[in-house]
Amino acid sequence: MRSSLHRSTRPATPAVRPSVPAILAAIASFTLVPATSFAQAADGGTAQLAPVVVTSTRTAQSITEALPHTTVVTQQDIVNSQAPDLRTLLRNQAGVEFSTNGGMGSNTTLFMRGANSNQTLILIDGVRVSSASSGTAQLANILPDQIDHIEVVRGNVSALYGSDAIGGVVQIFTKSGAGQAPAANAQVEYGSNNTRQGTVGYGGQVGDTSFNLTGSAFKTDGFSSINTKQAPRANPNDNPYENQSVSGQVKHRFTPDWDAGVTGYYSKSKLSFDSAFGRPTDDNRTNSELYTVQAFANGKLMPDWSTHFKLAQSEDRSDTFLNGTQNGAFHTRNRQFNWQNEYALAATHTLLFGTDYLQQALDANSFGTAFGPTRNVFSVFGGYDGRLGKHQLQLNARNDHYSDFGNQGSFFAGYGYNLTNALKLIANVSNAFRAPTFNELYFPGFGNPNLQPERAKSAEAGLQYNTASTGLLRVTAFETRYDNLIVNVTQPNGLLAPQNVNKAKVQGVEASWRASVYGTDLGASVTFQNPVDEQANTQLLRRARRHAALDVGRNFGNWRFGGEWQVSSSRMDTGSRRLGGYGIVNLNARYNIDKQWFIAARVENLFDKDYQLAFPYNTQGRAGFITLGWRQR
Repeated sequence: MRSSLHRSTRPATPAVRPSVPAILAAIASFTLVPATSFAQAADGGTAQLAPVVVTSTRTAQSITEALPHTTVVTQQDIVNSQAPDLRTLLRNQAGVEFSTNGGMGSNTTLFMRGANSNQTLILIDGVRVSSASSGTAQLANILPDQIDHIEVVRGNVSALYGSDAIGGVVQIFTKSGAGQAPAANAQVEYGSNNTRQGTVGYGGQVGDTSFNLTGSAFKTDGFSSINTKQAPRANPNDNPYENQSVSGQVKHRFTPDWDAGVTGYYSKSKLSFDSAFGRPTDDNRTNSELYTVQAFANGKLMPDWSTHFKLAQSEDRSDTFLNGTQNGAFHTRNRQFNWQNEYALAATHTLLFGTDYLQQALDANSFGTAFGPTRNVFSVFGGYDGRLGKHQLQLNARNDHYSDFGNQGSFFAGYGYNLTNALKLIANVSNAFRAPTFNELYFPGFGNPNLQPERAKSAEAGLQYNTASTGLLRVTAFETRYDNLIVNVTQPNGLLAPQNVNKAKVQGVEASWRASVYGTDLGASVTFQNPVDEQANTQLLRRARRHAALDVGRNFGNWRFGGEWQVSSSRMDTGSRRLGGYGIVNLNARYNIDKQWFIAARVENLFDKDYQLAFPYNTQGRAGFITLGWRQR
């Protein structure tokens, strides 16, 4: 029997494969996903205001008006979940899957609607944070302490954001303090694997100025990331991880029509990781840094013309070490300028137009030069968003000019029709692309400078049902076809090189639901999909055909109790291996001692389920954590 506070290395055991009826039964038991805020219901019932989102159109709109399938992880959701990392925050979302190479801080990849990990765009306060070498972001090093809320948009939206937005967009918004009385907060946590965490923050709004500053530190001894019975050459010791993060925002309103401000985010981490191909005594380490900084201004040029300026820079820095000697360094710098405009033709008709400029630079010792490759991207975009009676229309078009391979155009066309005040039919068609990474283009002895962007076309149809009593339900059927996918092909000289040769197709149905029923917050998501590599006629790696999640929470006086259940069918992995399906249960509770103090606890993987998200890597067994928190009132 494993200890409840530590999990040692263990072999994988066959996992129970959840059946389709079991998943459907779970969803049917709770018809819609828990939400803390909903709009005045279309059927006349009284409900809380719906979340306002910006990612689905680049302009503010109610989530119930979003034509792309959009969901929000609110600040209250974050507090209730007690999630330690970004993966835990997002793992219940429809269409979203993760694979991880071990515990906290380990390499984490996100698959949205079956898309590859480098085909989903990650933004922090509107700023790109992906690495130019790998095309992925440091998901494992973005911890919830700095996050106010997250918007998740599914499907091709390159017409709004350019490259990488094939699977969709995940936009993370840091804490701002806007609309709140200035107050301080702090909390500390201790739990399994000698995990320690502390957060302090202060923020609010004074007159026309809002501000926030939050800092946090996280440290854990972790567990052995690799199962040594599957990879005997890996180091069997635990893999510790530590992270220090800080975020800050200041915004001032100068006139009723103009405001400006600055935001910043910084994360620094140290990770011990394992390799399946070294020696059991090897010590592998990664030191990582991620930061964003931006200045912005918003205002009105005319009563019906709003304009927004943003100047930003982000860096993704990663240095690896083997037995104390540096053996890798990849440093990406993204510089970004955005000018966006909205012109109100009428009360429910808006034109969108603007330009983006992106400069990417890579400094990597593997390229053998003082300075790595650079890229300039100049983009123009336009769109229309409007409603006429029961009809709703969203049209977007964009052209991105790349200094290394020319122009790439993309479009989005969405239509909604309200059958009733509560029920809306939705249909979208779109295309998208992913620009090759610098590794794929220029890595010495490997890169192919003749690569072209990967392309995708998508069509979807769905329905949305929203009332005060039943919450917000969204069901979407989708199909995405991929062309020019970049894969590594063996050349006549025996070496591998990337080529645009592959095709893939993902068809599926996803559903998300949020509601509060008789005082109980309920949430559910379910995804059925068929992610297929059309060249090999095989299931795409590490993507399940079926996965679902259910969560529930309820307040009882000063107490709150909650829990979640996650299930997934089997997945294919490298070497024609099949990773078994799994189901895990997590619990959480909170007690408000008084108006300022609270104590909370959570249990991860209650039944100590043995499962893998990637071969041969371990996952967290049963673990417990307790938190003591304070907020100034």
